[in-house]
This record gives sequence, structure tokens and C-alpha cells, in this order.
Amino acid sequence: MGQVAAIIGGGVIGGGWAARFALMRWDVRIFDPDPQADRKLAEVMADARASLPGLSDAALPPEGRLSFHADIAGAVAGADWIQESVPERLDLKRRVLAQIQAACAADALIGSSTSGFKPSQLQQGAARPGQIFVAHPFNPVYLLPLIELVPSPANPEDVVLRAAAVLTGIGCHPLRVRKEIDAHIADRFLEAVWREALWLIRDGIATTDEIDDAIRYGFGLRWAQMGLFETYRVAGGEAGMRHFIAQFGPCLFWPWTRLMDVPELTDELIEAVASQSDAQSGAHSIRELERIRDGNLVSILRGPKARDWGAGLGRRASAECAGPAGRCDRAQSGRLRRPVAAAADHRPRRAAGPTITAT
Repeated sequence: MGQVAAIIGGGVIGGGWAARFALMRWDVRIFDPDPQADRKLAEVMADARASLPGLSDAALPPEGRLSFHADIAGAVAGADWIQESVPERLDLKRRVLAQIQAACAADALIGSSTSGFKPSQLQQGAARPGQIFVAHPFNPVYLLPLIELVPSPANPEDVVLRAAAVLTGIGCHPLRVRKEIDAHIADRFLEAVWREALWLIRDGIATTDEIDDAIRYGFGLRWAQMGLFETYRVAGGEAGMRHFIAQFGPCLFWPWTRLMDVPELTDELIEAVASQSDAQSGAHSIRELERIRDGNLVSILRGPKARDWGAGLGRRASAECAGPAGRCDRAQSGRLRRPVAAAADHRPRRAAGPTITAT
């Protein structure tokens, strides 16, 4: 019998989860009250089918079966993994999680896509708190491998290890967060950069296009393949990180940034951001931008993959997990140092497509 994932909330994030699971041979059940949910998911699936196979040097397995369900109970009954991806309201998430637990198996894994709430907040009042954890993805979920896996003290170790094994098996990189904290790890960085960018626009120092250029032509390229601390270690030269800190550490006390202050989102600032963004990217529809983004991400991910480095680490092993045999329960860890096989053809290849039904 195949593995079954239930996706509760089929928006941008939930749809990405559905595509990731389905393209990794899981049957996927979806509940979303939006009458346009099937159309929106079809567009996400089209983007995923056009991009995800480009990361693999072998044909992906046949897709899992997609089905829409009229209620939460019908979607989660018998599911192995349940992903809650409803809007970021704590009261709503708790109500949905209660409905999920009322109908799902006691040993099902329940992940929340929350970008900010701690698992202990989601677990409050739950019938089985240890069943619920945070599995925070990044958009597009079907391409970006990082999942912040955040347990609380209420989660048994077995639940966390099983969740990590499932995520690894569908080609993700589960990053276990050592202690629960608001906004986990990555979003705390993103919020700091976002605040500083808003100040630069508000003070007339840079436009949205110029700020994006500073990232995509500069440090963003370094971060994409080496992260923050490894980049700074290299910047320290032969003396390494200690020299870097000695040289640049005092800069932390210079008046370079305003990261601890939040600019007021006045009508003028909102209009400046929106109008500059329109001028920067308005020639493309959102769907066009998504396809441009996905194609670029595939190219970026294939580079580190050839060297088993950064986000490419273990991508070949993940492809083997998702190959025609269709299953891998072994979590990958450590930097792999295996010979690199050249791939002459990176064009997407696909076995038979899925069946989509409504129930």
C-alpha cells in the first residue's frame, strides 16, 4: 500500500507541499474550502512538473494520486503524514489541529507550516500534543529543500526521527531546531533584512530594484552556496574566522544599520514600495515570475549538487530515494564525498501523470 499525505490548506505553501509529495510518489489528499483550490493547485503542479525533474539525473517515479475532499476528516483518515498550512492565526490553527486529531490515526505525523508560532503554542489544548510539530518549508516547497523541523519537549524522540526520515525521503533537508523560538531560524534573518530594506526605501537611499541587485549580484550568490559563517570564514583569509571577527567585529557597534527599529508603514512608504516593485517587475505576470524563479533555482541547485555541497548535499541520494523503487527510509547526514558522474542531459523526464479526483 502506498504512502498517503494529507494537506490541510491548499494555498501557495500547501499546494507546494502537495506537489512535493505527489511527485515523490505519495498519494495526496487535499482539503481547502476555497472554490478555486483545484485550479490553483493545477497551476502549482504544472510549475512543479516543469522544474523538479530537472534536479534529477534519472526519471522520477510515477506521480501519486491527488484527490480533493469535502472535509478535514475525509482527508486525514488513514494518512501517514498530515501537513497543516492554514493562515497564520493561532486560534485557527488550534481549531484545525483539533479537527485533524479527532479523525486521524494516533501514530500519524502532524506537521505545521507555521512561519512564526512555536510548537508548544500549537500543542496547547491538543488531545495528543506529542503528535504535533513544526515543519516549516520555504517557497517553492517543491524545489527548496530546507524544512525547519521544530519539536517541543512534548514530542517523543521517535516522532522527530520519523518526521526527519519522511522529509529526507521526499528530497528535503530537515534542519532540526535545537530550541523552539518565535520565527524559528531563517525567518529571523529575513525579517532583519526586510526591516533594513524598508528603511533604505523610506529614506530615499535605494529602490526595490537596486536593493534586489545588491543581493542577487553580490552576497546572495555567496550565501546560496556557502551560507553566512562559511562565507565569512573565507573572508578572514588564512587566519580564518578569528581574524575576520577581530577585523570586522567592531563594525557591529558602528551606526551602519537600523535593524532594531521598525519603520512605520505609512501610506507613502507602502506606495513607494508597491510602485517601485511594479516598475521593476510589472512586465511579467506572477506565474511568469514563478517559472523564471523555478528555472533559475534548478540551475543554482545543480551546481552544488555536482560537488555534494550546500543545498546540493545528498541530492543524488535523494534522487535514488525517489527513483522507480519509490521509497527510502534512510536519513542522510554528513557531507558526502563521492565521485561525481557527469550528466549530459538534464531535461525533465516523467513517467505517467497522476489521477486527480474529488471526493
